[in-house]
Amino acid sequence: MKKMVTMSLVAAATTFAFASTADDIANLQKQIDQLKAKTGKINAQSANDNIKWGVDFRTAYDNINYDMASGNSYGNDSLLSMRLWLNMAYAPDTHNVFKGQLSMNKAFGASFDNPMLRPFDSFDWTSNEALRDNTLHVRQAYWLYLGDKAFGADIPWTFSIGRRPSTNGFLANLSQDDAAQSPLAHVINVEFDGLSSKLDLSNVTGVPGMSFKVCLGYGSTNAVPLIGTSTPNADVEMNGMEDIKLGGFIFEPYNDGQFIVKTTWYRAFDLPDINLDGFGNWNGTMSQVGDMDGAAISVLVDGITEDGYFADAKVFASLAWSKTRPNGNTVTVPNGMGGTINAPGMLGSMDNETGTSWWVGAYLPVGEGSEYGTLGLEFNHGSEHWRPFTYAEDTMIGSKLAARGDAWEVNYTYQINEAMSFQARYVAIDYDYSGSNGFFGSSSGNPLTMDQAVMYGMGDMVADKAQDFRAYLRYRF
Repeated sequence: MKKMVTMSLVAAATTFAFASTADDIANLQKQIDQLKAKTGKINAQSANDNIKWGVDFRTAYDNINYDMASGNSYGNDSLLSMRLWLNMAYAPDTHNVFKGQLSMNKAFGASFDNPMLRPFDSFDWTSNEALRDNTLHVRQAYWLYLGDKAFGADIPWTFSIGRRPSTNGFLANLSQDDAAQSPLAHVINVEFDGLSSKLDLSNVTGVPGMSFKVCLGYGSTNAVPLIGTSTPNADVEMNGMEDIKLGGFIFEPYNDGQFIVKTTWYRAFDLPDINLDGFGNWNGTMSQVGDMDGAAISVLVDGITEDGYFADAKVFASLAWSKTRPNGNTVTVPNGMGGTINAPGMLGSMDNETGTSWWVGAYLPVGEGSEYGTLGLEFNHGSEHWRPFTYAEDTMIGSKLAARGDAWEVNYTYQINEAMSFQARYVAIDYDYSGSNGFFGSSSGNPLTMDQAVMYGMGDMVADKAQDFRAYLRYRF
C-alpha cells in the first residue's frame, strides 16, 4: 500500500513538473516573440533611418624649427596635439547620400580665444586644420545625389552641395594616409562651401575613368552680422569688400586604377590681403586686390609592375601654374619710419605675374607587400610668384606645397592593427622668397629675397628655412 502511495505521489509530482515546464516554455516563447518583434523594428530603423558614425582620433608630437633671415632661430620641441574627426553618413536610398564630419584639432593645454590676433588661421578656409581649443567644428556637411543617365545618355552623374570635402585631395592624401578627396592638392587644399557636379564619360567615350566635374563656391562672404546692424545678413559693399568666389573644373582624361591622370583649372575672384600698421602688425582690416587663375596636371602610377615588389609601389609627378590679375587696389605697409604707405598690386607687382611649381614623389613598401609599412619620399619647388590655395595642408610649419623655394619630405607609415596606425614624418623647407604662406596682395604675399628682408629691417619676420618632425598614433574605426 505504501509503495502504491509513493508511486502516486511521484506521478503527481512529475505531472505537475511537466505542466510547470510547459507553462515556462510557453512564457519564454512569448517573450522571445516579443523580443523578435522589437528587434525587427530596431533593424528596420537601423537600415533606413539613422546616421552611421565613425571615429578618427590622432595624437601627435611635433618638433618644429624656423631659421630666420636675420640669423635667429625659433621653434617648439614639445608641441603635442590631438585631432578628432567624427564621421557621419546616411543613405535613405541608392540615389541620395548625406555625409558630414565634426572636427576638433587641439594643442595640448591650448585655448586660443582671440582670433582677431590670428588673421590667417581663423579664416574659414582653415577652421579645422589650424590648432584651436576643444570646440567641435563642422569640417564637412554635404548632400550628394547620384544619377544614372545625364541628358538621356549612358552618362552617370552626380550633384553635391554643402561644405564639401576639399582638403587632403589627390596626391596629398598619400602622406596623410587617407583616401583622396576631390581637388588636386597641388593647387587646392582649403575648406570650402559650394557645389559640384560630375559627369562620368567613360561609358560613352570608351576611355577608362574619363570624367568632367564643375565646381563653384564661396571662400568668404561680406554679409553683415545678424545682431548689431540695421541690415542683417545683407550684402553690404560700403566696406569695400566683395564676396570671395571661386569657379573651375576638374577633368580626368584617364583612370584605369593603375594609371591616373587628373587636370584642373579655376579662377578665384576678389582675393584679399591684410593691411599693416607702421610696425608691421595687422591693423584688423583687409583689402581685396584682384583675381587669380590656377591650373595643374597630376599623374599617379599606382603599381609600377603587375607583380613583385614594385606592384605595391606608387610614383607621381605634378606640374602647377598660377597667374595674378590685380585690380589696382592697395594695402597699407610700413614705411620704415613708424607710418604706412599704400602698396598696390598682387604679390608685390602691378603686372599679371605667373608662378609655377613642380612636385614629385614615390611611396615604396618596406619589404615585400605592405606588411612592414610604407616609406614615402617627396620633393617640390615653387617660383617667385607661385601662389596656390593650400592653406589647410596638414603641416605645423605651413604649406610645403606653397613654398617659393624647395621642400623635402620623408615619411614612414605602419599599420599596427586593423584600427591603429603609426607615422613618423619629416618636412624641410628652404625658402628662396618670403610670403609663401601669405595672402594675395603686396603685404603678406610680397616675395622678398632673404637679403631684401634684412635690408628692409624684416629679417626677424621672414623664415629662411623651416623643419617639422612629427610622430603620431592614429585610431580609426
